[in-house]
Amino acid sequence: MIDDIQKRALRRTSILEGQVRGLARMIENEDYCMDIIAQSRAIQKALASLDKLLIENHLRTHVTHMFESGGEQREQAVAELLKAYDLETR
Repeated sequence: MIDDIQKRALRRTSILEGQVRGLARMIENEDYCMDIIAQSRAIQKALASLDKLLIENHLRTHVTHMFESGGEQREQAVAELLKAYDLETR
């Protein structure tokens, strides 16, 4: 994993852990529904941001190598990207 991306991904993961704990507390405390939903949506956005980092790392490392290798490796890279974006045809 690329060092910078790994550091950023781990930081976002730590933030997500805190957000999820906060969400659980909000539910336990029976906070206002719209506040809980807002927190849940913030977590979803944070997860999407983490996904972008992980995909960037995959593109810059594995996919680059797989495309350079060609053949079956290239097809596997395409299949993985389709799966990552929920575009697979199977």
